[in-house]
Amino acid sequence: MYKICLFFLQYVSVLGHNQIKPPDWGGPNKRGAFHRNVVRQNKTAPVVLTLKENFGMKKKLISLAVAGALAAPMVASAQGTNVTLFGSVQAEYATVNKEGQSSQAHIGDDTGRSRWGMHVTENLGAGLKAKAHVEYGFSTGSGALGIARERWVGLANDNWGEVKFGRVQSPFKDFAGGMTIDPFAYTTLQASGSGGTMSASANGLGSGANGFVNSAARYDSPKVEGFSFSGILMPGDSNRLDPANVIAPSGSFAGSQSNSGGEDGEWDFQVAGKYEAQFQGHNLAVFGGYSRDNISTRQRTGNAGYAPLVNNEHIWRGGASWSFQNFKLNGQYENINNAVGAATCTNAGMLGNPATGSPDSRGQCNSAMNWGGDGNIWFAGGQYDWGNTSFIAQGGMTNAHGLAGGASRREVSSFTVGAIHNLSKRSSLFGGYQRAMIDDRNAVFRDSNTYSIGMRHNF
Repeated sequence: MYKICLFFLQYVSVLGHNQIKPPDWGGPNKRGAFHRNVVRQNKTAPVVLTLKENFGMKKKLISLAVAGALAAPMVASAQGTNVTLFGSVQAEYATVNKEGQSSQAHIGDDTGRSRWGMHVTENLGAGLKAKAHVEYGFSTGSGALGIARERWVGLANDNWGEVKFGRVQSPFKDFAGGMTIDPFAYTTLQASGSGGTMSASANGLGSGANGFVNSAARYDSPKVEGFSFSGILMPGDSNRLDPANVIAPSGSFAGSQSNSGGEDGEWDFQVAGKYEAQFQGHNLAVFGGYSRDNISTRQRTGNAGYAPLVNNEHIWRGGASWSFQNFKLNGQYENINNAVGAATCTNAGMLGNPATGSPDSRGQCNSAMNWGGDGNIWFAGGQYDWGNTSFIAQGGMTNAHGLAGGASRREVSSFTVGAIHNLSKRSSLFGGYQRAMIDDRNAVFRDSNTYSIGMRHNF
């Protein structure tokens, strides 16, 4: 049938070549009269009626009718489905000057902000929607492609909320504080990694810039009277993991840490709640949450050259955000016990590469706890909007407790000042200065000064 239609279209095109020109559509009266005539007489055979108008028009209208008939099934199959292509491209010139080392300058995207992806929504009826999300990151500095980000499928309903399955973000990252309260998130000036907010492992439950959770199920509730909550479950799969990627040396960062999983199929989980309200122009949001990362059998028994762990990781978080007119204030506090994955220093929670004693290292891991240790982190910031420009001042502190016979205590404080100027709804410029100060400095953890200026475009 398809070949017959194509042959018919080609045949009509040949017949209509060099024939009488189509009628002049010039004036509104002519066009209006023609359309009124078609509407009035077009009861059963509109094509036959219009063929009398002009042979040249015959070619166009028959072609249109056949093409429409062929396209109709495809339109019907796509009805109710929406595919959105989205992304963000960012580049910044950033200089990280660590005490006792030469300045390390870079043009690119240290924090992995640049990404593109597709979001698919299908209306299933009765208020139910099917969703799918595929997202990849890329580097504007090195040109690296295919960096895995979110990839999930799920169901959503306005009445009961949304559930996702796959590789997702944790509630501590995009729901209750974390990256949502830091205006400089996903830039070299961000608080995560510099001593202000939680650093996350490659598969932990913290709030690092690129901390995603594999093999997880996440639920987000609708907002009811200002209240909403989010939760995530991650099955223990420690038996499938290489111990070298699961256990870190005492007092060292975990490197390419993966999901620490749980013993005998235990589930890691994280829950968070939030209350939002408006009163006489004031906007208030209060949030809190709890995260548990179960240690695996290999972590519990230890491995050659690695320190055994005894207890599971527990993280408590609380914070608030307030705004009035052009002013906004944010604050957050985190308490960590027995840091295992989310609270230790890894590639994903880093700014750049892992922090080392090398003079070429740009990495910062100032928000990390010692492996198996306790500690706390706080963050506070203010923002003032003046036209299209936001002026920002914020700071934080990380207190990592020492371990008996192991890593020493470490205290980090930092502050950041800068501005973000919106060129449009999608494009912006940003820049600023950040200072990190460390007590009990060593070859890895040093005072640093960071300067940055960059541009971001969202689409």
